[in-house]
Amino acid sequence: MSARRTRILSRTQIADLAEMRDAVDAVAEAFEAQAKGTAQMPPKVYLDLPEHEGDFRAMPASMDGAAGVKWVNSHPANPARFGLPSVMGVYILSDPATAFPEAILDATLLTALRTGAAAGVASRALAIEDPKTVGFVGSGVQARFLLDAHQAVFGDGFEALFSDLDEARAESLAKALGGRAVSVEEASGADIVCTSTPSRTPVVQRAWLVDHAHVNAMGADAEGKQELESAILKDAQVFIDEREQATHSGEINVPLHAGELAEEDLGGTLGQVLTGAASADRNGLTVFDSTGLALQDLALARRLLAKARELSVGTLVDLVGA
Repeated sequence: MSARRTRILSRTQIADLAEMRDAVDAVAEAFEAQAKGTAQMPPKVYLDLPEHEGDFRAMPASMDGAAGVKWVNSHPANPARFGLPSVMGVYILSDPATAFPEAILDATLLTALRTGAAAGVASRALAIEDPKTVGFVGSGVQARFLLDAHQAVFGDGFEALFSDLDEARAESLAKALGGRAVSVEEASGADIVCTSTPSRTPVVQRAWLVDHAHVNAMGADAEGKQELESAILKDAQVFIDEREQATHSGEINVPLHAGELAEEDLGGTLGQVLTGAASADRNGLTVFDSTGLALQDLALARRLLAKARELSVGTLVDLVGA
């Protein structure tokens, strides 16, 4: 019997395989499985490294005959100090019946894809159906994937408004992707607003939002981070991805612990909206608080592996000698 081999998929190979429409559908499936209780997702494990101004996270999950874990970091100073991405990771996808490691994937691109896709899923469920403008507060790498996801969901009929504290970055992204570089205030006045900053001080004010705005708060992923003025969360229907993660490190963590917001004020999870267990007023102010779920990574990794097998993409290695 020939050795069973593990498929290695690089970032470049994943870029060739990935399609944002598939990523949006995969992430939607993950949210639904979570809401239905047909998946397992233990709490995210943090390994804090304050001496290096960063941390690692381990994110395991299983669903529908697949299991996997992502090992990913957050080192915001990496680009300036070392010329490395602030976020890097690897994903191990296993057969839950045998525990054999079916694949090892670059998780840096995987993370960016599923994060963008999560915002696309949220906007598809919570925003007005025909947005004319989508604003981006933060014009880093993630903004590219957020735009891609919204184009996958809504087409190219909206205007993209890019903003950043570094105006040159917003101008560069607008030139590369199309759209306009604007102030944070103008970007915040869009029909859909996507925030992707590491801020610990609110950057979006309530007064800047239109009454029907939908906000994807994607940047808060650690305790103490906050991108939105607390008044926004008080006035909006707020939907989270997962309770424990959101209360610990999501957009709601600061106002919740300060007593400015109560868990009873939340509208539920996005998965509950998708399965009909919760409802949203798409013509009112809504917020999606995204912390990133291990199930999203698993759902997308599984799709990428299936496509890689179909197209014979990747390097096969005898990793464990099985």
